[in-house]
Amino acid sequence: MNDTLNLLARRRSAPPPIMKGPAPTREEIAQMLALAARVPDHGKLAPWRFIVFEGEGRARAGALCAEVFAAKEPQVGEERLAQERARFARAPLVVGVVSRAAPHVKIPVWEQEMSAGAVCMTLTIAATAMGYRTAWMTEWIAYDRAFLTRLGLEEHERIAGFLHIGRVEGEVEDRARPDVTALTTWY
Repeated sequence: MNDTLNLLARRRSAPPPIMKGPAPTREEIAQMLALAARVPDHGKLAPWRFIVFEGEGRARAGALCAEVFAAKEPQVGEERLAQERARFARAPLVVGVVSRAAPHVKIPVWEQEMSAGAVCMTLTIAATAMGYRTAWMTEWIAYDRAFLTRLGLEEHERIAGFLHIGRVEGEVEDRARPDVTALTTWY
């Protein structure tokens, strides 16, 4: 197998709580984002954008999570609010991939959404190739319009994923993978 195939074969998600620093540098982040932006993009629309949560920005985003959650669940306890405040601090870096898919005369919304998904996967592969581990997550915050609005998303924008990126000591145990032969039809 060549290096690319080996990378794909060993790629696996890592739980954000086991991720450690240091976080990627600004130069590494810029390189990851530039590589992620090289995905198929029918019509050259760039139907996605990035939100980078680094350093203290992770704490500000976590505070926003706790505030929005408390407004929805007024009886919530302090332990759960602490979890929400820590949500973006579980990994040294979190990159939000925002889908900007919108009706277009030639390009179906579905193709634009798939392009945003391809950005998430390419970002995952780029980070892995640079020696980091990742977890592509959504959780409740990706679907909560109050949170998304406060984060600055437009009404038509959605979260394709929050990519948690960090370093992990040792190997991450692989999960059971699907039986590809059972999922394949030859025509």
